Amino acid sequence: MSTPQSHSNTAALDRELNQAILAGNILNAFETYYAEDIVMQENDLPPFSGKAVNRKREEEFVNSVQEFHSAKLLGEAVNGDISYSEWEYDLTFKNGTRTQLQQVASRRWKNGQVSQERFYYKGH
Repeated sequence: MSTPQSHSNTAALDRELNQAILAGNILNAFETYYAEDIVMQENDLPPFSGKAVNRKREEEFVNSVQEFHSAKLLGEAVNGDISYSEWEYDLTFKNGTRTQLQQVASRRWKNGQVSQERFYYKGH
C-alpha cells in the first residue's frame, strides 16, 4: 500500500520538473519525472496512455521545433498530489511558423512521478 505524497514533496518535485523544462531539458525531464503508465491529454482530445507512446509524442514535438525563443513559467500551485503550472512559450517550428502559446499544465503525482498530465490551451 502506498502512502500519500506530501504537499512539500509534490511541490519540490514539480519545481524541479518546471526548472528542467525552463532549462530546455524536456526529454530528460520526461524520463526522470514521468511514470511508466503516464496518461497525457491535450484539451478535450482523447488521452494517450503509456510512457513509450508519450515519449514518442514528446520527441516528435521537440524535433518539430526549430528554435525556442523563450519559455516563461507564469505561476505554479500545488494542492495535495496535484500541481498546476501556467506557461508562456515563444517558438518557431521547422515549417517556419512562429507561435506564442499560453497553456496550463495540470499534473497528478503518484509515487514521486507524474501519473497524469493534461494541457489546457486555446484551440487544438
